Amino acid sequence: MINTTMQGKVCLITGGTNGIGRSTAQELARLGATVVIVGRDVQKTDRVVEEIRTASGNNRVDSLLADLSSQQEVRRLAHEFKSRYSHLHVLLNNAGAVFMQRQLSVDGLEMTFALNHLAYFLLTNLLLDTIKASAPARIINVSSDAHSGGKMEFDNLQGERNYGVSAYGNSKLANILFTIELAHRLEGTGVTVNALHPGFVNTGFGKNNPGFLMKVIRAVTPLFARSPEKGAETSIYLASSPEVEKLTGKYLHNSKVIPTAPQATDMAVAKKLWDVSAEMVHLADAVP
Repeated sequence: MINTTMQGKVCLITGGTNGIGRSTAQELARLGATVVIVGRDVQKTDRVVEEIRTASGNNRVDSLLADLSSQQEVRRLAHEFKSRYSHLHVLLNNAGAVFMQRQLSVDGLEMTFALNHLAYFLLTNLLLDTIKASAPARIINVSSDAHSGGKMEFDNLQGERNYGVSAYGNSKLANILFTIELAHRLEGTGVTVNALHPGFVNTGFGKNNPGFLMKVIRAVTPLFARSPEKGAETSIYLASSPEVEKLTGKYLHNSKVIPTAPQATDMAVAKKLWDVSAEMVHLADAVP
């Protein structure tokens, strides 16, 4: 018998075919929600949908396809979601990747920033009218403690001057700055926005990178990392718990509010990042 805690709630989860996203989708489906996962590969996504339906006992599991590093694909995703669903109670921005070598998206933007931050920013803004109309509603952004090593260098957002693993930390810092700025803009709407650190999780994260070092990291990861189910716990908590219904603009780990790094609390930087991001995704109608 399906738990009905999330009955009547519609949840959209990016990166829902693997790891944390998949575990979160399965548990929210088990709690009775209508769950829509976003994937890139049609066969894999269809297979995961069926597996989640079987494991949860809930047939209200759907999927949409998109390469979130492409702004055109993000726009198509938002349009397709809104053509199928009139409500969105939980948006979980979960998809992300690390790129050890600098590469550009189809829009000519550095891939880490394009996928890990701009996709969150653009998709959220495109769905915001539906989310606000569904209030009380929740937006959840998966960040990382890697944000503590991040820095917003507005003259080097594309990593042209220097590029390395710091690009990932910068993108995760951007996730939190986006969270606090959006929470401020949505005050009084009934929509909450929070970010989280899932912990060091054993998923397929980083497998897109070739090289001996990444092979070594992937080999030892299972020895130290938590399971995807454990990594998904804070996402599930933020999506479903009545305890956090009014919580907004916060950063959580292990389902508890924790402090961010100091550079993630600068509202002037958060506002500037918002304006720069809106320009980069050609979004004139972002939340004022």
